[in-house]
Amino acid sequence: MPETSVNPQRPAPGVPVIPVINWGGLSALYVKEVRRFFKVQLQTVWAPAFSALLLLTVFSIAFGRSGQKVMGVPFGAFAAPGLIAMAIMQAAFANASFSLLVGKMQGTIVDYLMPPLSSGELLAALTGAAMTRAILVGLVLWMAMLFWPETRLIPVHPLIAILFGLLGALMLSLLGVLTSIWADKFDHNATVTNFIVQPLSLLSGTFYSIEGLHGAFRAFSHANPFFYVISGFRYGVLGSTDSNVATGSLVLVSVNVVLGVLCYVLLRRGWKLKN
Repeated sequence: MPETSVNPQRPAPGVPVIPVINWGGLSALYVKEVRRFFKVQLQTVWAPAFSALLLLTVFSIAFGRSGQKVMGVPFGAFAAPGLIAMAIMQAAFANASFSLLVGKMQGTIVDYLMPPLSSGELLAALTGAAMTRAILVGLVLWMAMLFWPETRLIPVHPLIAILFGLLGALMLSLLGVLTSIWADKFDHNATVTNFIVQPLSLLSGTFYSIEGLHGAFRAFSHANPFFYVISGFRYGVLGSTDSNVATGSLVLVSVNVVLGVLCYVLLRRGWKLKN
């Protein structure tokens, strides 16, 4: 019998086509997720930035007109970095908590599970897209606040501001993925948003310094990881903070590692995804 010729363009049988990381599949899912939120950018990018500007307007009118200063700077300058960091975190959570949930509700979850993507690649694409949306919201809000009276948004320590912004975006992206794995309907998503994300955001020191708190309230602030994002980002912008930056970065890295491992394990097991 004649020998069967082997096509040099194809690998031999048994040789893996994707040896380590499926970069093509990972980037395709990432682009898909980015295009999904960018098609409605008025709602996903511009609206959150506008809402944060409204908050700054209201609180500046309420507290800033009297000349009140917080940590030695005008109230508007103090609140602006916190609002940017808060908007970054909320945008990251909103994007990541929607992807798998809408797939489960519409019956298209197979589009995430069938492609040749590992659990790590799937998680990287989802969190990467959520962080992209968060960064866009933060940039839009930062550029708008550059023209705001009494704000000083040229970062004193830009690398620290970027570090804490990324750590906060990653933390809420992972929390969003975890929520979308657990949730079966939009009510479940709204429960996490209304009873976890929103309270921790508002009680994170965005509009006040914890130096004025006492007892249990100060202890709660130090147990709130959102506080370290706000405080660290504010230090990067203003050069002053009411917490230890090294401690805050260590706390955030630890929380991100725990959330990342938990998301990876649940995705690998297919919990509430392959039923």
